[in-house]
Amino acid sequence: MTRRQWLILGAQIVVLLSTTTVAVLSSRASDWQPVELVCLLFFLTLGSDLVTMDWRGFRISGAFLGFVLCMALLGPAPACAIGAAVGLVDMVVAPRRWDKSLNTLVALATFPLVGGLLVNLLYNSPTPGSQGTIAFPVVVLFVFMVTNVLNFAMVVALDWAHGGQNLWQAFRSLYLSVLPVEVAMALLAASIAFVYERVGVGAVGLLAVVLFICQYLLRAGIQAYDRGEELKNRTRELASLQVGLISTILQTLSMRDAMTARHSAAVARYSREVARLLGLSEREQDLIHTAGLFHDIGKFIFPDSILIADRKLTAEEWEIVKLHPEQGAKLVRRIEGYGPVADIVLSHHEKIDGTGYPYGLSGEHIPLGSRILAAADTYDVMTSRDSYRSPVSSADALAELRRVAGTQLDPLVVDVFVEMIENHGVAFRHADEADFEHELAFDRRVADYARPRVTA
Repeated sequence: MTRRQWLILGAQIVVLLSTTTVAVLSSRASDWQPVELVCLLFFLTLGSDLVTMDWRGFRISGAFLGFVLCMALLGPAPACAIGAAVGLVDMVVAPRRWDKSLNTLVALATFPLVGGLLVNLLYNSPTPGSQGTIAFPVVVLFVFMVTNVLNFAMVVALDWAHGGQNLWQAFRSLYLSVLPVEVAMALLAASIAFVYERVGVGAVGLLAVVLFICQYLLRAGIQAYDRGEELKNRTRELASLQVGLISTILQTLSMRDAMTARHSAAVARYSREVARLLGLSEREQDLIHTAGLFHDIGKFIFPDSILIADRKLTAEEWEIVKLHPEQGAKLVRRIEGYGPVADIVLSHHEKIDGTGYPYGLSGEHIPLGSRILAAADTYDVMTSRDSYRSPVSSADALAELRRVAGTQLDPLVVDVFVEMIENHGVAFRHADEADFEHELAFDRRVADYARPRVTA
């Protein structure tokens, strides 16, 4: 062993011997009476410690409540003896590194002794039916919190001695996070002390039943929580797979035809901002943004002669092009929960006057998201490099939007779109890879897809 380990061992032995000596000197025959109370508290504390649950680095049990009742209802010597006995059993049942096991034994023998002495200092041991000058439950509450901090400090001290975080750091990062639970346990201990003064040993027996039921429910709750976490992780994995397939298609489309993929990202950006200016909810904005990304995904079926053509398309080729809203909607609809996105994709080439495709919808029969996409799609096609036309200026594109408002596009959407471009300076840089990746936002989209949904 190193010199530090020898010093730690020496300190633990000194504390344990000192605790034992004080316990023996302070022991009184009356402390061990009634015997049934001593036995009941011993088995209550030991049983609670044996069903301790290890969860994310924390040991959860109701044993500390039993220790405090030993201090309050018996006295320092029995509390120390029961603590030491529980510590020895713990060393056998849950073997750990020798220094940690010994430190647990020292702590379980020391803080019950200190708490018992503190109770004797503040209040004489109660007898059922008696009334004291100082409220016994208040003393129990105070002693609970004091010894709880002492127990925490003794456990952390070993970690600090081995070069870990100091007491104050551990107190802020660990103890404060569980403080509400400790306060609740302290109030329960005080309540049991209050009932004990009036009822006697039966109150402790009732506590034993309640405590074990609570621990059983706590264990069941933790197991259910863990199962829920596992289900959530699996749901996220499924979401990652399904959304990943669509994103992979977009990325593939980008490699095959970067212009179409970046056009989709631009439409998504413009559409989301228009939806925001129209006062739509964050959820609806996300829906429309996603539809913007996927609105041209049906073009994946096009042959290269159409997809990357540098000429005006023939009538037959235009008939093929008109299939892409339906094909894209079918693809997107395969993802569970993406039905509303597919509906927007399906109708983004419908026109207000009913002359659009694929179904010739008109007016408000066209989903609002589709009407927003139509304006964004028209603007970006005109202002960015296209396969068969030269780009126009933003001012000329906005003028064209105003011209077709009421026939091809929704006039309200056009008004908001013009305001967005002229007053808010929203733009998309087609040549910037970062703009494309930002709009794709794969990780956020997976998290959104994995969220629980309410079925209408």
